[in-house]
Amino acid sequence: MISWRKHYKKVLLAISLLLTTSASIYAQDLKGDAKKGETLFKTNCSACHALDKQVVGPALGGVVDRLKKEQNLGVDWFQKWIKDNKALRASGDKYANEVFEKFKKVEMTQFPSLSDQDVADILEYTTNPPKVEPAAEDAANSPEAQKAAQEEKNQSRIILIALFSIAGLLLWVLFKLSQLVKLQRKSGEISELDATRIHSLGEFYNKYQTLGKTVMAALAIMALYGIWNWLMWVGVYKGYQPEQPIYFSHKIHAGENKIDCQLCHSSAKYGKVSEIPSVNVCMNCHKGIAEYKGKYIEEGKTRDFYTAEIKKIYEAAGWDEASQSYTGKTKPIEWVRIHNMPDFVYFNHAQHVVAGEQTIIKAKKVDVVCKACHGEVNEMDKLQMANNFTMGWCIECHRTTEVDMTNEYNKEYYQKLHDKLKKQYGGDTKMTVDAIGGLECGKCHY
Repeated sequence: MISWRKHYKKVLLAISLLLTTSASIYAQDLKGDAKKGETLFKTNCSACHALDKQVVGPALGGVVDRLKKEQNLGVDWFQKWIKDNKALRASGDKYANEVFEKFKKVEMTQFPSLSDQDVADILEYTTNPPKVEPAAEDAANSPEAQKAAQEEKNQSRIILIALFSIAGLLLWVLFKLSQLVKLQRKSGEISELDATRIHSLGEFYNKYQTLGKTVMAALAIMALYGIWNWLMWVGVYKGYQPEQPIYFSHKIHAGENKIDCQLCHSSAKYGKVSEIPSVNVCMNCHKGIAEYKGKYIEEGKTRDFYTAEIKKIYEAAGWDEASQSYTGKTKPIEWVRIHNMPDFVYFNHAQHVVAGEQTIIKAKKVDVVCKACHGEVNEMDKLQMANNFTMGWCIECHRTTEVDMTNEYNKEYYQKLHDKLKKQYGGDTKMTVDAIGGLECGKCHY
């Protein structure tokens, strides 16, 4: 018993060393999956880290080998750091505290929910990232694409040669005809024919006065109709698609990445105007997204093109990528307004979005209400005005949009009106917006 008490501290120390060594070996033996790691990295890490450069945190490409070489730290250290870096710093770990101080004491998010295998997958991705699929623009440089381009070029040449040949033949025919006319004039046959023809517009009008007056009257009516039709379309700009100071693709943001409209246009639901987002809204995402790596690329564009547009946002915000800080030298972005109602029309976004979400369109989301006016914005690379926004267009929408009578509020509030309409027009009558005041002049003009 005395002997055991004498050596129990050494035994406990040996056991703890054995367990620590086993844990370390176990961690190092875990085989990571780079593809799974890529998904985990993009979900958990990409907001603050990139493989090839510093963002909020350091570049993580080859970080395992780098720390092994520089600090003699293994995978077990990464397991502790990623899951609970705060506890690791509190334990007195030297390098953990050095990193914390180096990055201005910005505390890294803890990920206790990640398993050892998840961490191993992420580290494998940072060590051996999967090869990037060839970009869409690179396909244009492939042998097949070059061959097709050459064939198309040859076909164009053949068509041009054929057109020039036809043009030459026509010129030759005209030349021969002119020679023939000269011969006929010399013989006197054409002079006799000219005597029976009308040689001026005045002669034609005197000969066909009735027809002439009829034609003039028709032309006057058509001219008046054209002027009237032109006046009716003043201020109607369907298809208007101006150039913007920064190229912004709604298809990439709202379509490919499925970003909700109201994340950027936050006042659309609760304000009269759906404001243009300020540059700080852009920086909420692009502070950590410095280059475009998406799969979708618009025809005629490249990833470098989109990345260059992101740099314009940095210039406007006064963001320095190298130091990851704001310089204070900002520059306004002069966006060109596309949708604008006339001054004599009152339009409230909140009224339409809230009504559309809760009372008008059954079981559909807000973005459906947005699309009703703005069109399929999520499919537009370059935003344009999708509808006419005339008074007739608005009235037609109110006459055809059905009120959701399964909504408890609507069912109670409009029940008597609905029953009255059924008696007047039949049992299949549906409640539309015009029936609840959607055609009142004072709603839009006051």
